[in-house]
Amino acid sequence: MENLDLYLRNLASADPVPGGGSAAAIVASVGAALVGMVARICERNPKYADRADALQQIVAESDGLRQRLETARERDERAFGQVVAAQALPKDNPAESAARRAALETALHAAAKEPLDGAELALDVVRLAERVLQIPNKNLASDAGCAAEFGAAALAACAYNVRVNHRYMRDASAIADQAAILARYESDAASALAQVRTAVATALSS
Repeated sequence: MENLDLYLRNLASADPVPGGGSAAAIVASVGAALVGMVARICERNPKYADRADALQQIVAESDGLRQRLETARERDERAFGQVVAAQALPKDNPAESAARRAALETALHAAAKEPLDGAELALDVVRLAERVLQIPNKNLASDAGCAAEFGAAALAACAYNVRVNHRYMRDASAIADQAAILARYESDAASALAQVRTAVATALSS
């Protein structure tokens, strides 16, 4: 990815790509990176030697998540670019209109699928933050909490992007299937985030 300043300038431009789905992947990546930081710091502390295997696993998973989120960001940008391209197709006669509608439906389906996949990765960030909080390091509880909040925020942002594409899709079965998956991700994230908030509040008050 280009450097962060360039990315943010592109995001702030009048161009439709990158947009919200891409930005959500960046936010989730920040969460995954924070989990990795917490785990690496604990891993270097002899106090947590008995948790070495668990910490190494968390580090590996957080690094893998960041890589998968970068790929998801790129896919999301490409998918939305296809929607923009389909919208620009001619519709001057019935044949062109039908071709445009078919191309747009295909593009919208992909444009909904990509943030749905991003939502799953964001949920993984929340869950990983919940796991790293099981390491009793009060000094890093706030960082793990931030990681979970970023993952949850990214999931919520992905959900917006799924649902906006559903508004224009015509495949009711695909919409229903994606909506059910999304609702499950949101429910699981809410439950995990509640656990994280309780754990962080306990760590910061004791």
